[in-house]
Parts: sequence; structure tokens; C-alpha cells
Amino acid sequence: MSYRVVWFKRDLRLQDHAPLVHAANQGPVLCLYIVEPDLWAQPDMALQHFEFVRESLTELHQALQARGGSLQVRVGPAVQVLAALHAQAPFAELVAHEETGNAFTYERDLQVGAWCRSAGVGWTEFAQFGVVRRLKSRNTWQARWEAHMAAPQAVLPDLRFFTPPPNQGLEVMIAPTGLQHNPAERQRGGRSHALETLHSFLDARALAYRGGISSPLTSPTACSRISTYLAYGCISLREVVQSTRAALDALPPQANRHKAGLIGFISRLYWHCHFIQKLESEPEIEWRNMHRGYDGLREDGWNDAHFAALTAARTGWPMVDACVVMLYQTGWLNFRMRAMLVSVAAYPLWLDWRPVGHWLATQFLDYEPGIHWSQLQMQSGTTGINTTRVYNPIKQAQDHDPKGIFVRRWLPHMRRVPDTWLFEPWLMPPEVQRHCGLTVGSGPEDAIPLPVVDLAEATRQSKAALHARRAEPGVKAGKKAIVDKHASRKHGIGHQRDVFTRDSDTPKTSRRKAAKTTSPDTPPSQQLGFDF
Repeated sequence: MSYRVVWFKRDLRLQDHAPLVHAANQGPVLCLYIVEPDLWAQPDMALQHFEFVRESLTELHQALQARGGSLQVRVGPAVQVLAALHAQAPFAELVAHEETGNAFTYERDLQVGAWCRSAGVGWTEFAQFGVVRRLKSRNTWQARWEAHMAAPQAVLPDLRFFTPPPNQGLEVMIAPTGLQHNPAERQRGGRSHALETLHSFLDARALAYRGGISSPLTSPTACSRISTYLAYGCISLREVVQSTRAALDALPPQANRHKAGLIGFISRLYWHCHFIQKLESEPEIEWRNMHRGYDGLREDGWNDAHFAALTAARTGWPMVDACVVMLYQTGWLNFRMRAMLVSVAAYPLWLDWRPVGHWLATQFLDYEPGIHWSQLQMQSGTTGINTTRVYNPIKQAQDHDPKGIFVRRWLPHMRRVPDTWLFEPWLMPPEVQRHCGLTVGSGPEDAIPLPVVDLAEATRQSKAALHARRAEPGVKAGKKAIVDKHASRKHGIGHQRDVFTRDSDTPKTSRRKAAKTTSPDTPPSQQLGFDF
């Protein structure tokens, strides 16, 4: 019997699933998920990702069972799994969504395509997001994004299933050895959780979106929290966009605050695909500088002690260390605080973005390679087309946690520190330290570490080094090609093409001056990319 294999990857749903609809309209289908040990051995993978996938696959399997079928799970390299399946029961076509993943998945898909050609198997892929494969010009991208989001969702017909022996299911979903980090407080996988999260945001939580997404205190509920479910395809981006637009249209005229939140959210859904398109168009930005003129800027100055302090939440800057602890315990952090972590790593700690990016990828449950690596480079100043973004962790604490609620929640020992010294505890006089029962120092026995570097001086030196490189004639000359390939052409909801982002701690007068020369790739506001 001829049948088609639908290969689920980061599209763990039945709804609005174009590959499944295509295959079902042709005849019997086999729904397949492949556990690839080599993929899970990559440096950007973590146990929390695997467990989230397993939870999502459990719901997917149950949904298929309700339709009289099942999810087939195989373990091994994709080409070997497909070849063995084909040898056992030849299939006519392999169908899947396009994936803009890490370097491993890019090479794996090339190998799968080659195998399909050699085996005489059709290999059909469908767009997963508003990301365009083999895009020739950014000038057409916005219209194509809008067309994809406006198109009707794929409606699933009745399914006929092909199930070859042996019938392997979720019992083979055993986490590969070596995977680490699975926060107890992370979000749980599955479409039911995705829908609950989306509708709670559209119905109520969007009221706090504008103004609530910057602070680590309010952002856990003010942000949509849909990013993880989009990253693993528990819900389609088109479904989210259309649901948001429908919710916006249904609001009464006087619901201005609610409308503002949904409009801002839609804008960020656009930016979601804008950044993934960068990796799709240039996969190399995962491992090399987008602007090659910045090669060698930080790579040779790697400092193991600085990286160890960052990852162990021992930088000495309470806001930074509290963010690392929250991230470790929940798998999530709002964008402003994520950007601050990258800024601290890139400037005062002067760390290359690649190892920092691998570490953060394992910490973020909503790790989306296209957004992740684009943002790492943008925040580290290696794109060549973005304004410098440098976050002062002391100022960020004063602005977004003025009463120290966030810092004291995630760093319990800081509850004994008086407000006066909370964000700069190294300034506490010895007698105050004794009164609090704390010590500030550089030893492992000290409750509060000293800052690993002098913040002001290290930041000044790092910015000077970056700006000196940026001023070199060859570096300046290389900017145009990057703008042509990657910069946004969008004009629309929530977008201000030439407004200087509020991400950095640049004084307001400097921001007004910088607004005249900022990049066309400047995002609409401080809440871009990682979570919406």
C-alpha cells in the first residue's frame, strides 16, 4: 500500500498543519517523530527542551489516537531511520515543515534531501512561519509575511493511517545521557497549555502588555508567554496572529489599553519572523560574525573566570545574578533582562557571544535559533547595522526593581541588606556587613561576591574598542551589504523605522541625536524577539 510519511519536527500539533493536510489528501499517512541522539548532543540542547517535546508529543499522540491513529517514534539518525522504514514498507513521499534550526538540523535536512532523491522518494516541505526559503530580496518579504498570515488555516480532513510493524510509540522517548538542566518551574508542553496561555493573554493579560513587559516583576504575566509554544509548534504563528486580530476586532471602542496591548503584540509577532529570516538567509550567523569586520574583536580575549562568574550568578551585580537564578529555576526571563545579560557578557565582561549563546540556549526553554543568534549578535554589536546597546545593571535595577523585590526574591541572602546598599552591596561599610551577618569579598565563602570588574571602567574600554573597530574604513564599507540582505523594510503597526531603541542606558538627549542616524533594523521598542 502506498502511503506518505509526515515528519514532525518543531510543529507538534494537528491544527493548521499543512504537511499533514497535504499527505492526508493523497492517501494513508504515517505520522513520525525521530529522536535524533546527535541532535540532542549539540551544545544548545538541554533536558528541559527534551522534556517539553515529550510532553507535547504525548498530547499529539492522544490527538491522533482520537482520530484512530498513533504517532510513530523512532530513534537514530534521520536518514538511517527513513531508509529503514522505507526498506520495511516503501513510501511515496516524505512531507514536513521547513525548519530554520541550528547547524545540525540544516546539514541533516540536506542529507535527507539527498537520500530522498537517491531513493526516488518525494520530499515536500511547507512554510512553518512567515519565513521565506531562498528569499532573493527583503523588499518582497513583508508582503509575503502578510499573505501567509492572512491565508486560511489548513483544515484537516479525515485521516487514514498506515502503521508498519513494529508499532513503536512514546515508550522509546528516553532522554539521551548527558542532557542537563530541567527547571522545576518551567512551562509544560502540549497544545492545551498553548491555547490556555494564548487565550488568557488575549482575554485579560494583554491589558498590562504596554508598560508591563520591561520589568522582571510584572513581565511574567504581562508578556504573552506564548514563545515556547511557537518555538515547538504546539500552535501555529498564523493561528496566533489571526486569533489576536480577531480579539482586537471584538474589543469595544473604549478598550484603549487592551487594544494597545494587542497591537503591540502583533508588531512583535512580525519581528519574530523577521529575525528568523536572518538565519534562514544566512545560516552562518550561528557561528560567525554577521559582519566579518568584527572577527577577532573578542575571540582572543576569552576569560574563563568571567564566564564562570556569570553562569554561577556570582558577578557581584545583584540584578544580573538574580536574573541568572530566575532563568535557571524557570527557564524564562523577559527580554529586557535577557538583553542586559548579553550586554553585561559582551561589554564589561568582554566575552565572545558564541559560548555565551550556547549557555543561554540551554537556559531558555523558548530557545528559537533564528531569534537567538540574531539577538546575540545584535546585543553584542557584531551585526554592523545596529546601534550599540549597553545596559548598566545598576541602573536597570533602579529603574525596574526600585524596591528590590525581584532581587530579594531570587537572592534570599540579599533580604538582609539595607535598601541603601542593595544594588551596590560592595559599598557597604564593614560594620553594616557585620550587622547583616554577611560578608562581601572575592572568596567562595563570601555570601556576596565583589564585582568581577570595575563596571564603569570596563564598559568604557569595551565600548571604545568596539567603536574603534566600527570606525575602520573597511568595516564601514561592509555595512551596506548587510543592510541590503537583512534589514527590515517594514512600515506598519507599532513600527517606527528611525526611532532609537530604548534598550540602552543612553541619556535622552543622546537618544534624540542618535535617532537621526539609527539603523533601519531598529526594533519597535525594548520588548523584541525572545518573548513577546
